[in-house]
Amino acid sequence: MSESAIRELRARLPDGAVLTDPDSTETYRRDEADFCVAGTPLAVVRPESTEQVQHVMRVAAEHDLPVVPQGARSGLSGAADAVDGGLVLSLSRMDRILDIDPVDQVAVVEPGVINSALSKAVAEHGLSYPPDPSSWEMSTLGGNLATNAGGLCCVKYGVTADFVRGLEVVLADGQVLSTGRRSAKGVAGYDLTRLLVGSEGTLGVITKATLGLRPAPEPGLTAAAVFAAAEPALRAVNRIVAEGLQPSMLEFLDGTTVRAIQDYRDMGLPPDAGAMVLAQSDRGGRSADDVAAIGRICAEEGALEVAEAADTAESEMLWQSRRMVNAAIRCLGATLIDDVSVPRSRLVELLDGVRRIAEQHDVLVSCPGHVGDGNMHPTVIFDRADDAAVARAEAAFDAVMRLGLDLGGTITGEHGVGLLKRRWLEHELGPLGTELHRSIKAAFDPRGILNPGKVLA
Repeated sequence: MSESAIRELRARLPDGAVLTDPDSTETYRRDEADFCVAGTPLAVVRPESTEQVQHVMRVAAEHDLPVVPQGARSGLSGAADAVDGGLVLSLSRMDRILDIDPVDQVAVVEPGVINSALSKAVAEHGLSYPPDPSSWEMSTLGGNLATNAGGLCCVKYGVTADFVRGLEVVLADGQVLSTGRRSAKGVAGYDLTRLLVGSEGTLGVITKATLGLRPAPEPGLTAAAVFAAAEPALRAVNRIVAEGLQPSMLEFLDGTTVRAIQDYRDMGLPPDAGAMVLAQSDRGGRSADDVAAIGRICAEEGALEVAEAADTAESEMLWQSRRMVNAAIRCLGATLIDDVSVPRSRLVELLDGVRRIAEQHDVLVSCPGHVGDGNMHPTVIFDRADDAAVARAEAAFDAVMRLGLDLGGTITGEHGVGLLKRRWLEHELGPLGTELHRSIKAAFDPRGILNPGKVLA
């Protein structure tokens, strides 16, 4: 059956679009969540059009083959990991920006477009696409859509779903579904667009997206504040928000993360910092006043040092340090990266709880995050070669998720559920919510071939 399926796939796909050689398919087996177990695919298929994706799904449905949609494999939950004997559907070749419309302020894109490539293209029209995950220079828009990715600008502008007007989606049987609309407003029918964004490839394969754009903001200015401990830094964050300031970015680095970044690359960060807050304002002529107000608040809350960037170049240097967090932390050992979100008012409790969990399980935990919207990334660091350390790391990871739920939050703010967190999803949804999820999955994918085993256990 597998040989027949491969022949059928190749019959209507370009040369080189179907990879079966193990040396070639190995690259596509997993995403960045290397702790998750990845399968060995029957083949990797690399279509170049919606029609070719339809062909792949029809063959898969006929032969009952699992299909794992995949982008740049920069995800952190195992959602793009291959399934044994299935197809990996790599959408990286569908990388065209089909339209940029300054009047409607939309862009129409294929899923393989790199996030930063769209940002640069729309900037030429005086527009911006705000969602910018830290992996924006490598992650695809299809992957961002699949996980409803967040990013550094979420505190002001929102997440990926807030900018999606419509989708073209190939369903499990090869039919094409169009959802949403190009217009700025529209409330007809159930919001299938929102349902599909964040579904991690379990309901359909996104082949085209109509994305809302914004007028490009003025270049931002940045303030950075160093604190002796996390608590005063978080008090400053809460005051920044409560006093009506609206930073375009508001980020937190704990002491472990600051030291990891400085060891990874000399960015001039103080190695004895207990915590660091980075904030940016992009309000043009008012940015300097905003940055000064943020700096004042940090100083009043006990900051050891406050630096206000003199220009956009200096601001960009500070944000480069934030974007290299994952690479820096991975130099310390194997990682289990969490991304719980809690109400801002409970951030101190979250950081205190994470500290206790690290001590209880004898593991190192770094805790950077998008503190402006309460989305933190407690990262358990451990020795993969030590079985006892692995067990302690897994226990600590689970304890962090339980803590996030107990504080009124969620097990994932932007990374998705994938494989890494699927056993925890029912804890958050409850029995009825879980059953409704299963019913929706069955309605879209009755044979269960789309990304099986992901999200729902």
